Amino acid sequence: MLLLSLVCGALILILVCFIVLYVMNRKISQIEFLHQKKLSDVLQQTNILRSEVAEMRTGMLSIGKRLVTVEQRNQELAQQQDAQKYDDPDAKIYSRAVKMVELGADIEEIIRECELPRAEAELLMSLHQQKGAS
Repeated sequence: MLLLSLVCGALILILVCFIVLYVMNRKISQIEFLHQKKLSDVLQQTNILRSEVAEMRTGMLSIGKRLVTVEQRNQELAQQQDAQKYDDPDAKIYSRAVKMVELGADIEEIIRECELPRAEAELLMSLHQQKGAS
């Protein structure tokens, strides 16, 4: 009888162990499933971010190329403007008059040296004073 109760007790203990193992296995499986889901979500987000970074990189390269083009065009226009300034004889006179104004020459000296009408010399002086006040 004692042997039978020991065997029954051992069977019950084995059954309890199997139940505990089954419950723990299910919990581990659920946790593993959740981790797999999170990992899948993170990988998907990583792929999205990589594609967004690639798009931004492409956009930045495009903007950089356009900026270089604009800077080159700006430099060309500045050179053309400088060339025109020296090609036009009237522009030379006005450039000289502006330099004299910047150096502090009075209106009579500008009229005499640059052969400008008084109204134009006064306008240059006025513009220079406004520019200096800004």
